[in-house]
Amino acid sequence: MRRQEIGCVVNSGGRFKFALVYPNFYHVGMSNLGIHIIYQLLNLRKDTACERFFLPEKLSVETSTPLNKFQAIGFAVSFEQDYFNVVKILREAKINPRASARTKFDPIIIAGGPCATFNPEPLSLIFDAFIIGEGEVILPPVMDVLTQNLPRQETLTALSKIPGVYVPTVPQKVSRQWLKNLDEFPAHSVIITDDTEFNMYLIETARGCGHHCRFCMAGYCFRKPRNRSLEILKAEVDAAKKFGKKIGLMGAAISDYPQINELCKYILDAGLEMSVASFRADSVTPELVQALAKSGLKTLTVAPEVGSEKMRAVVNKNLTEENIFAAVEMGIAAGIKNFKLYFMIGLPFEELSDVAAIADLSARLKKLVAGKLTLSVNPFVPKPFTPFQWAAMADKKYLSAALKILREKLKMRGVEIISESIKSAQVQAILARGDRRIGEFVLQSETPQKFMELLREAGVDANFYLRERSADEIFPWDNLDMGFGKKYLRAEYERAANLKPTRACFDGCKRCGIC
Repeated sequence: MRRQEIGCVVNSGGRFKFALVYPNFYHVGMSNLGIHIIYQLLNLRKDTACERFFLPEKLSVETSTPLNKFQAIGFAVSFEQDYFNVVKILREAKINPRASARTKFDPIIIAGGPCATFNPEPLSLIFDAFIIGEGEVILPPVMDVLTQNLPRQETLTALSKIPGVYVPTVPQKVSRQWLKNLDEFPAHSVIITDDTEFNMYLIETARGCGHHCRFCMAGYCFRKPRNRSLEILKAEVDAAKKFGKKIGLMGAAISDYPQINELCKYILDAGLEMSVASFRADSVTPELVQALAKSGLKTLTVAPEVGSEKMRAVVNKNLTEENIFAAVEMGIAAGIKNFKLYFMIGLPFEELSDVAAIADLSARLKKLVAGKLTLSVNPFVPKPFTPFQWAAMADKKYLSAALKILREKLKMRGVEIISESIKSAQVQAILARGDRRIGEFVLQSETPQKFMELLREAGVDANFYLRERSADEIFPWDNLDMGFGKKYLRAEYERAANLKPTRACFDGCKRCGIC
């Protein structure tokens, strides 16, 4: 299907053909800045031609070439639910999704992205190799191997020797690789298209987060926090002017960027509007909120995550109610009428009284809000490489009771509660902490429903993957090294149980070991 795009690259013949696949729809994939980064990185090589694939099309965007005609295929896997789309895409391309059944005539198939970095085991029967860490560092040596066109097994052996590459058929300890200086690789939209979720020109301001929120996989696995220089970001804004699109600033917490006020002013002075991926209520500035309002923002999003002082200590969010109210008041002062709040239920050490505190906090905030107050309330899913990787996922009975409390206590005009389904969250939790045995069922499934059905038919108890883990349990992802030890994470879990806070990252800090 031919798209209306600016920046699409069609390289001539004689180059190594690499397919970059986002296992979801085009408008979702093209909203993912990682796709732009990898696409540019590969097409800047003189020996490589990278083309893109999205659901439901079976041909590449660039040259309408079938997927099975490429020498290598790279999947960017950001969400557990997309595992089933990976299987579907390969089957429809007439490529065997089982890695061990593929032959010398088949492409080498690689996975990257957050899911591949944190726990590749549920996908280990499908992929030949995984990128553990950030692509800017790992992909160049990977492509140096792939473009040699060695026999299949020689290629996999060579890939396994590259730092940050995990080959499931080669037992090894793999250390995550990360980019030390972000300015070396400016990250922004490369292909301009209106067919995205937000229709913006994306610019990454920073990478990593040092706030130590104990539920957040990205906060631990993308350390250390790194900022791009203001000069680089200004240059990217200048390059974006000709497209006239709203600037979407990307990062774990945009308000943490040290020169956020200057950056906001520069964008507005350039005659452009702006938006942000996220901000923290304790670091947001009036200038940032006013810039968002001037850019036409109708709904300001704040993520308290929890409602009680006790649960703020458990998750180490390090926000106060004063921070949350101040952020909302800044929005109101800037003329924003509608607000959205993100919360989780089913967190470790949570009780239903803590859920009631979410309703109480929201009701008090609604008294300030003249427009609509939307609560996005989702079940907590324990993730690898977080202090909560040992925690159980709350059962359906508890989560249903929690949602009922919120809906009953917030039956008021102008308040809406939206929530991910409990079943969907359970599938995500099983996949997030799954092992190779789970991988067998992923391999045979093209939908979450089929996956759960196969588990039941095989007599596999889903609760085995949802249960609390013992302190000394060996995890499927223990062969990966994120730069910090298991003891460090376990100590944080125990601090959560004891309601002890942990200070955010600071210069000279040596606590987790990454620095």
